[in-house]
Amino acid sequence: MRIDHQLVEQWIEPNSRVLDLGCGDGALLHHLKTTRRIIGLGIELDQTSMTAGIAKGLNIIEQDLNDGLANFSDASFDTVVMARALQAVKKPDQLLLDMVRVGKQVIVTFPNFAYWQNRFFLGIKGMMPMSEALPHAWYDTPNIHLCTFKDFENLCHDNDLIILDHVAVTDSAFGQWQLIDKFIKKSPNLLADVAVYRVAKH
Repeated sequence: MRIDHQLVEQWIEPNSRVLDLGCGDGALLHHLKTTRRIIGLGIELDQTSMTAGIAKGLNIIEQDLNDGLANFSDASFDTVVMARALQAVKKPDQLLLDMVRVGKQVIVTFPNFAYWQNRFFLGIKGMMPMSEALPHAWYDTPNIHLCTFKDFENLCHDNDLIILDHVAVTDSAFGQWQLIDKFIKKSPNLLADVAVYRVAKH
């Protein structure tokens, strides 16, 4: 199970209502349904992933997140989750505001573009980085709005959102054995390749 998914689980209350945006094949929803007994709904655009999720007994609807969440009423979910997908939408700032409207809390995870390995690729190799968190080549990546810890925190500040909690983790083979390392915590923007944030509106 992915490290960021493990952390998401810790912030989900049992029997709560969860909306998973860009849920893929429903791996996270299925896990939360088993461990937290959630009432879950997923949103996905890829037909193959949707079919796989529905085969697991999950409720998944087809919807383009670039169109927003106008079909959901305010505070209709306890938690809205978006794991490593916010950077792939056209207007991440607008979608984030929609998420905090629909959910009482929002959990977002994303690859940290300021990670030291990414800096090495750009600064030394002169190439767009590829890693466990950023597995795609530049010409076929879905990521169009890559950001860093500081970028996301500035976005929250600019939109008057509360950061309830955040965790810096590494998805690399080097760091798989430790979820939260004291060295990573000291300099997350440099040493963590995945960011996990829990936010809400004032």
